[in-house]
Amino acid sequence: MSGRMRTSIALLLVLGLAFSVLGLAGCAPEEEPPDTEEPVAEGPFEGGTFNYYISEPAYIDPLNLQESEGTQVGQALFDSLVTFDPITGEITPAAAETWESNEDATVWTFNLVEGALFHNGREVVAEDFKYAWERIANPENESAIPYHLSAVLGYDEMQDGTATELEGVVALDDYTLEVTLSYGFGDFQYVVGHPALAPVPAEEVEAGDFGEMPIGNGPFKMSEPWAHDQYIRVEKFDDYYGSAPWIDGIEYRILADQDTAFLEFQAGTVDFTQIPAGQIELTIDEYGESPDGYTANPGEQVLLGGELATYYILMNNNDEVLSDPMVRRALSLAIDRQAICDVLFEGTRSPATGIVPDGVFGFQDNAWAYSRYDVDEARDLLAEAGYPDGEGLPTILLEFNTGAGHEDIMQLIQGDLAAIGIESELSGMEWAQYLDMLLEGTYQMGRLGWIADYPIMDNFLYPLWKTGSSDNFAFYSNTEVDEMLEDARVTVDDDERVEKYREVEQMIGEDAPVIPLMFYNHNHVASDRVMDGVYSANGLFDFVNVWLDQ
Repeated sequence: MSGRMRTSIALLLVLGLAFSVLGLAGCAPEEEPPDTEEPVAEGPFEGGTFNYYISEPAYIDPLNLQESEGTQVGQALFDSLVTFDPITGEITPAAAETWESNEDATVWTFNLVEGALFHNGREVVAEDFKYAWERIANPENESAIPYHLSAVLGYDEMQDGTATELEGVVALDDYTLEVTLSYGFGDFQYVVGHPALAPVPAEEVEAGDFGEMPIGNGPFKMSEPWAHDQYIRVEKFDDYYGSAPWIDGIEYRILADQDTAFLEFQAGTVDFTQIPAGQIELTIDEYGESPDGYTANPGEQVLLGGELATYYILMNNNDEVLSDPMVRRALSLAIDRQAICDVLFEGTRSPATGIVPDGVFGFQDNAWAYSRYDVDEARDLLAEAGYPDGEGLPTILLEFNTGAGHEDIMQLIQGDLAAIGIESELSGMEWAQYLDMLLEGTYQMGRLGWIADYPIMDNFLYPLWKTGSSDNFAFYSNTEVDEMLEDARVTVDDDERVEKYREVEQMIGEDAPVIPLMFYNHNHVASDRVMDGVYSANGLFDFVNVWLDQ
């Protein structure tokens, strides 16, 4: 599909109204019920506002689209060079109509859609991508996501302050963007699909308040500034270059937690939300399950499809106790992942045996040697580390963001740790505060989920484990791993590159820098007015092709 032109699935809904005709015995014969079946007009229909639950985002500006809530908004406001089919994951055109690389994948050329506009009416040109990318790569802007651009020539110089621009990003003309990399990177075409790498109009950033009301090039535009802790409202952009959305707009309803959101859903004021722990089977019974796990329609409203995402327990590798890999391995072995999946998620999630989830090409089961449940071995390793039955080990602080069901998970983990003699305390806080704590490295143990920025192994390895990466919240460092990651990136042959990533994933697992807990599945439900509502494996809703039964 070209230029985000996607074909909607048209449904023919036939409503049959069954009428019973009451007859009096012994009088006249029963009449045949009238034929009242009438096909309604063929959809999709235009109009309506989609009410979508999110937690308070950290950012909605591409400068820092780093977490699920902000990215859900950002992907509606902005289009990057390419995008991904929400069902198949196939890479498809977006702001770039076509692209190509040279033989060793060091130079990439993107040909932009001509006539595409920003929400302020100005045409999008190649220079807008250069400006946006350099804004992210400039350390003065304190972006948490510059790793997306780490392969670009000039990135290192911008990071160390010896350059003010990305040497490798050149606007050859208004509609041709040339990107030169420091090394061959066959997967770079996937990287540029992240919503954070969208074009940004410099004049709007410099005017101020861009983070509160971003001006993008996507199918929706902001209706008003972000009302923090209340809502974010966006409306259809009439001059969008691609396929026009069916809905008039989206109201991202910012609610305290998923329990509150589910109550709002049941009351009919929210169209899409998570299902609270312990209520999945009941919700299926009431609303029906989607056959493919990703597409919601009336009577098929519960989505349980696999996600390209891994839930893991963070361990601060700089912590005095957790710097010992023996302790980290013991903690990982002590946790009963299957029980967490069964008790809290009714078997709809599966224990994580590595950091790369199933569904990503190159996935290997049991990639991390200590990502399993073995209490006896956990006790042995803990004793070998100098803490027999937990003696001498200080109380571990288990920290998490509140409002999303993580406390229930942490309570089960607390019990598992107690079984091998480790005492722990729980500490919860709001998401923004929690994220700041992770960035500052002032936590001991916490939790995090990583969902694919783009569906490749590199995305679960390079940003999470490369020394100094802004997303390496475990503060893990291994020079051999760094070298292997760089070697994998420059490998042009796809199969050979994947094998190298598999090898480095296993090596990281030996160090047990975090505790992979479970591979995500959707646990979401849509209202009965949502038609063709697709929630992709990388956790982004397709707001262009969904339509609402009026």
